[in-house]
Amino acid sequence: MLDWTPNTNHIGIYAAQELGYFKDQGISVKVLPTAQAGAETSIENGVANVGFTTLSNVAAFNAQGADLTFVFDLTQKQVARWCALASRTDIKTPKDLDGKTFVSFGSAEQSAVVAQMIKGAGGSGEFKTATAGTNTFQTLTSGKGDFAGFYATWEGVESKLKGPELNCFMASDWGVPGNPDQLGFAVKSSWLKDGDHQEKLRKFLKASRQGYDYALANPNKAADLLVKATKQSQLDPTLTKTSMETISREQYWTNGDPKHLPANTDFQQAQDYLDFQYQAGTYTGKDGKKAPKAPQARELASNDYLQ
Repeated sequence: MLDWTPNTNHIGIYAAQELGYFKDQGISVKVLPTAQAGAETSIENGVANVGFTTLSNVAAFNAQGADLTFVFDLTQKQVARWCALASRTDIKTPKDLDGKTFVSFGSAEQSAVVAQMIKGAGGSGEFKTATAGTNTFQTLTSGKGDFAGFYATWEGVESKLKGPELNCFMASDWGVPGNPDQLGFAVKSSWLKDGDHQEKLRKFLKASRQGYDYALANPNKAADLLVKATKQSQLDPTLTKTSMETISREQYWTNGDPKHLPANTDFQQAQDYLDFQYQAGTYTGKDGKKAPKAPQARELASNDYLQ
């Protein structure tokens, strides 16, 4: 199950599907659109076997009693950016976000990041929030909010292609430790207790990596494939191609070899970020109280199913 509408984050899945990599591994894969309940709940309830999510989401859901394991880390570098319109000349550093309105989806995790960035720039870390609409650009240009979170690999590309121009900040530059953007696949831990399921997951991940490697080596061809495979989403071909070219060129998904996806979780980067979020009070139990200890990356994630 996807985590959002189809975009280049999902390109390896569609490439593996269209190029026959799943078939070569002897498995059949059905790609489900994101559900209102979210991919995490859908995995937990058995609606999907594998879902797109973040390691931090796995931590948050498991603190609430879920049973998820993160098994594939697509993003090896930070892709999130915190941006105001470039026309807002009163916003030069995160300190200038103090007292401003943050356009968000009500995420405690995002709020903790923003507060730390503001403090890291010398501000108090206080801000107001407004609910994001269907188009965050429109929410900012309408004046209903002052800044928002964007992905450099999608909205950042869209901004450069079509406008409006953005002025963006990266969390790690302003005191947020680790990698906040460990996005990839999770499964239900108890599902993995079956040896047959483990073998199928290994095959699924192997074929998926082949799909992502194809996209890194052939960004334009893979973009065309994604647009064609998701016609109902009406993806902009130019945006999709430029996004994939940016990912490949800037090596957001790779370490060292720019044509090969590692897909492994960096446990130290993960733990640094989980510790930060825990201190901020992001992870709470079903009773609404702060979790008794920080989530442990090595308990939440596994690299054992990567071939």
